[in-house]
Amino acid sequence: MKDTDKVIHLNERQNRIMEIMRQQNAVSVATLSSLMKVSEVTIRKDLTMLEEQHMLYRVHGSAILVNRYINDRSVAEKEKLYADEKHAIGVYAARLIGPDDTIMVASGTTTLAMAREIGQNDRLTVITSAFSVASELSTRRSVDVIQLGGMVRRSSLSVLGPFAEQMLGSLSCSKLFMGVDGVDLDYGVTTTNHIEASLHKQMIASVQKMIVLADSSKFGRRGFSKICDMSAVDQIITDDKAPASVIERLQESGVDVTVVPVGRRE
Repeated sequence: MKDTDKVIHLNERQNRIMEIMRQQNAVSVATLSSLMKVSEVTIRKDLTMLEEQHMLYRVHGSAILVNRYINDRSVAEKEKLYADEKHAIGVYAARLIGPDDTIMVASGTTTLAMAREIGQNDRLTVITSAFSVASELSTRRSVDVIQLGGMVRRSSLSVLGPFAEQMLGSLSCSKLFMGVDGVDLDYGVTTTNHIEASLHKQMIASVQKMIVLADSSKFGRRGFSKICDMSAVDQIITDDKAPASVIERLQESGVDVTVVPVGRRE
């Protein structure tokens, strides 16, 4: 085979890999090897070349289209991303709240989407670190809102720090609804701020059940600070674009996974 033929074959294979990546966002080396009918060694070389061109990112036996390490973004910016997915997750999550429930709601645009689905007649008590969640729920006459105090994190419009953690030390709730910046099956659940991670750890210690609200873009990604291992997560609610292989691994590890269909809102 001529060298030019080898280059053409290489380019065709890598173009096909990128087509698959755009359709699935994340794909394993084994899957690509099977689809391309070449060895996993060849696929790894292809992925290395594509990563050097900043086309994708390699992670633990697979590849993803986005950088797995997440930068801190403002609430206004985050709210525009995956809005339909967050709405669908929020609608389902709100259904898990029972009459006279006492819940904890962490900061985040997905938890805010859930708060917006809580009805006017739903009787419950909500402890939250997020100003947006407190503001939303303060319009519900039957909802008692406890706003945690502390240092203000401007990017998330929420509080964090020792004062908020001290308040949580004397509280106990049935459920914690937490939005996260990254879910890595091997590393755990993460956020972009180390002080917020500390507050979230205290939240987990104050509840009976931890529920993570994470759209499909969060899988395979890491924030700067680790909140907890996957073993601390009781349930994850995500959308139907989440990779099937990730869902399967979560379920095998004992995490209750709910996948909600996403419909386009008018």
